[in-house]
Formats: sequence, C-alpha cells, structure tokens
Amino acid sequence: MGVTTVYITEATTTSFLGEDDTAERMYSASPVLQNRQTTERCVNTIALQNQTRVSEFHLMGLSEDPDLQPILFGLFLCMYLVTVLGNLLIILAVSSDPHLHTPMYFFLSNLSLADIGFSSTTIPKMLMNIQTHRRAISYAGCLTQMSLFALFVCMDDMLLTVMAYDRFVAICHPLQYSVIMSPRLCGFLVLVSFLCSILDSQMHNSIVLQITNFKAVEILNFFCHPSQFINLACSDTFTNIIVIYIFGAIFGILPISGILFSYSKIVSSILRIPSSGGKHKAFSTCGSHLAVVCLFYGTGLGVYFGSAVSHSPRSSAVASVMFTVVSPMLNPFIYSLRNRDMRRALRRLYSRTAYSQEL
Repeated sequence: MGVTTVYITEATTTSFLGEDDTAERMYSASPVLQNRQTTERCVNTIALQNQTRVSEFHLMGLSEDPDLQPILFGLFLCMYLVTVLGNLLIILAVSSDPHLHTPMYFFLSNLSLADIGFSSTTIPKMLMNIQTHRRAISYAGCLTQMSLFALFVCMDDMLLTVMAYDRFVAICHPLQYSVIMSPRLCGFLVLVSFLCSILDSQMHNSIVLQITNFKAVEILNFFCHPSQFINLACSDTFTNIIVIYIFGAIFGILPISGILFSYSKIVSSILRIPSSGGKHKAFSTCGSHLAVVCLFYGTGLGVYFGSAVSHSPRSSAVASVMFTVVSPMLNPFIYSLRNRDMRRALRRLYSRTAYSQEL
C-alpha cells in the first residue's frame, strides 16, 4: 500500500482558517503557534532594542490592590527598622563589652552587619515604590540589586559555616580552642568569606550581562531576583542556568555540607559527656546558631524550590519575603533571647546609655 503525504502550506492553512472559525481557534491554541508567536515577540523585541535599549524593568510587588499599599508600607517599614536596630544592637553590644571579645561573637557581629546589608538591598526600594506609586527600576539599578543580593546571601552562607566550625572547635577541642581560633585565623576566615562572596556576586553579574534581549520587562517579585531576570531572556539561557547551578553547588552545597559535618561531630562529642548538666551547657552554646542555620536554609530553599515547583507569582513573592525580610529580622532575637551572655551585654549597654543620659 502506498503512503500519501499531505503537505499543508501556509496559504492552505489560511484558506482553511477562513472557512472554519473553530479550526482557527484550535490552531491558535496549538503549542506550535504559541512557540511561533513567542519567537515573533522576541524577534520584534530584538528589532526594537537595536534602536532603543531596555532602560528599566517593572517590579510587580506583592499586591496591586491600592487599599493594601499603606498597610504593606507600614508593615515592611516596621520590619526593616526592627532588623536594622536589632542587628546594630548586636554589633554595639559585642564591640562595647570585653566579655564578648571572643571568636564566636566576632563572627556574630559580622553576620549582623551582613544581615543589615541583606535587608537594605531589597526593602528600601520596595518602600520607595509603594510610596511613589511607581514600579520601575532602572537596568543598572536592577543589576546592582542582583549583585548585592548575591553578595550578602553568600556572605551569610559563608559566615554561618565559619560559625559552625567555631562551635566544632569549642566543643570537640576545648583545650586547644584559644590556640586554634586565634585572632589572625578569625580575621582570615572573615576575609575569605568576603572574597568568596565577591566572586559569587561577580559571577552572577557576568551571566546577566550576557542577556541583552528580553521578551518582557515585568519582574514578578518585589526585587530583581536573578532567576526571574534570566527567565525574561529571549535567547537560550540553558548554559547560563547550568553555570548558576554549578556555582550554587559550590557556594551552597559545600558550606551546608561543612555545617552538617561540624554538627555531626558536635553531637557525637556531646553524647559522650557523662553529666546531663554538661550536655545541656554544650547544647546551649550552639543552639542559637543552629536555629539561625535552620531559619536561613529553610527559607532559602523555600525560595528556590518553591519557585521551581510552583509557578504562582504570589507564592514566590511570599517565599522571598520570608527569606529576605523575616530571616534577618529574627536573627537578633534568636541570639539575644537564647544567649545569656548576650542578654547581660545588652543590659549593661542599656544601663550605660541610661546613666550617660542622666548625666
């Protein structure tokens, strides 16, 4: 039996569509035409950008309801002020109290400084957009925000790893702690964390700078998130995504592996302590850090896996709020409420401030 092949040309398709509106709707809904329409939009965008380069993007924010804007402004302004003031109190308490001049609190003050920068990267711009009723962010501003976001996320990640190593040495090698965790080593670890964060930030910059053609300018979040920025590209971004995942594995999986290894050694050492009081004291020294680690990685994984699994812009925005706003705000409370030395240092700082005001 012979096989007859029918070739339908564009003209034939046009004649069919003219005869039957149902066929036209079916053809319009086909994935082939949708892909072709997307390609045509990208081609038109590229043609326009050859004349005028994209100068700004639009941050869609958390809600478009005008009645909710004053509520969101007041809520996020309060959260931002609590974050900044709480972390500044941690830094002032550590720097002013000689009892806290130890490696653990030195790393904690650097973590608080990174949290202030982390929150200041995203929240002020969102507050300004709500207040001015504008959603625009310039191209250069978007790149700067993404660069700072990657910098402070990686800085938090590296510092939490360094703090886990500090707890490992304090519990597993207490007699050698002062020798191992010398001021020179502590400064070196913070410097390495900062340099690795700059490297990660510049890597993100080099990837996004390769994208010049966009199919849209609406970013479905309240800040320029790198993954959503890449999704706006018209060109094939498979290579860019692979590079991001590789660096994400280096600066994400390796630090969390170091934290898990440190705590596995810490738990095994604590379980060998005979007295229950000694076990409780050992657990209390690393309880605050462990709580911050769970909060940071829990909300961070919620952002990335939530955006990958759920295509809802609102779900992605809520996960981003938990990661970029709630997590830095809660860190000072976790360390001050669960740490007796920090509570004493804050009381002494308050007493000195009140006494100086009386004078």
